[in-house]
Amino acid sequence: MSDSASGCTRPRTAVSEAEVEALVRGICFKTGPPRTLGVEVEWFVHELHTPQLPVTPERLEAAYAALRTLPLRSALTVEPGGQLELSSPPAASLMECIGTVAADLDAVRAVLAENDLGLVGVGQDPWHSPRRFLHEPRYDAMETYFDRTGPAGRAMMCTSASVQVCLDAGYEEPGPLGHGRRWWLAHQLGAVLLAAFANSPLAARRPTGWRSTRQLLWIEIGAGRAGAPPLDGDPRATWARHVLDAPVMCVRQDGGPWDVPDGMTFREWTRSATPRPPTHEDLDYHITTLFPPVRPRGHLELRMIDAQPGDDGWIVPLAVTTALFDDVQAAETAYRAVKPLAERALSLPAPHNPLWLDAARYGLADSELHEAAVVCFAAALDALPRLGATTQVTNAVRAYLDRYVTQGRCPADDLLDRLDGTSHPPHEKDIRT
Repeated sequence: MSDSASGCTRPRTAVSEAEVEALVRGICFKTGPPRTLGVEVEWFVHELHTPQLPVTPERLEAAYAALRTLPLRSALTVEPGGQLELSSPPAASLMECIGTVAADLDAVRAVLAENDLGLVGVGQDPWHSPRRFLHEPRYDAMETYFDRTGPAGRAMMCTSASVQVCLDAGYEEPGPLGHGRRWWLAHQLGAVLLAAFANSPLAARRPTGWRSTRQLLWIEIGAGRAGAPPLDGDPRATWARHVLDAPVMCVRQDGGPWDVPDGMTFREWTRSATPRPPTHEDLDYHITTLFPPVRPRGHLELRMIDAQPGDDGWIVPLAVTTALFDDVQAAETAYRAVKPLAERALSLPAPHNPLWLDAARYGLADSELHEAAVVCFAAALDALPRLGATTQVTNAVRAYLDRYVTQGRCPADDLLDRLDGTSHPPHEKDIRT
């Protein structure tokens, strides 16, 4: 969410509707062999020994000032509610990516510990209500925009955290690593990843009824802002239409608060030129205010995975996702495993379809998602040595497969068990005939 506008287009030049479509087609799917990857990891910063206690803004600001002095390779940013995010540089291999982020996290944790603070990995803050830490024009406008439709937007801004995996768009040509297949796979396999790594069943210290409350927030925000385009056409064309028909969150101003239009799409803005003509820079910025579960930004940004527990929990979704997309054999296995699930989507875009709703609500207690996850994790485990993964990484994936996936569980189930000291039986939805 701490996105900044890319520098790929010229600022301060008015843009027409036709130019928008051409620009989006040209910049959002850069094809070629899958060679690089990245990860963005978000964390809550809490009291080191009692994470249920809130941290004052003053302590957070002092801690972040100290962190900004570190010579990190990853970009360090802060989310609206004070969540910390590390975004890796593009890496040439899975192990390079893991090594970079792990070293940066070690340095970050050491500085935070000096201030009796620590990092907590969970998709939705289970203790605290939304509280703005950053007061900037972007987030003021975002809050105004989201408040028109309910509380989900504020909660998403201030009390959610994720692991976002970034992969190359793929080859121009068809095939397991072609950009069309990877775009489709991201939206179908995305439901399996959502279910397998769901880790946000609580809000205000109480169960919400969803394994991924974080994903529920995105669903409630609405399709125009947080939905995907249809999958029944060329990815470039459908994404360009989606960008044009999405509502404009804000019109930036050089001074004073930003305008927050009510329902104006970017297409309508190009036609009306009101309150001023949109520019190339406005287009770049508009794209950063769209939050679909898979966002094309030259590469593919997979945004459906909850933040994970433990110091190194983020490594497993990064490794599994990379293997299932970048290894030809694993990608083909994953495609076959999730293809039957596509029928449950009813041709509706993610995440506002039955498949994604079930993944967020039930996790791997859903029998069909469970079956697909077992196949996909096994394929990833087989592929990881071919991608150069170390024994430590493959052992972590194998341990996750044994502890969660094979058992039809996800980290959210651990949180629910700890809440009341019992094991939760499968929901009646989970038993399919």
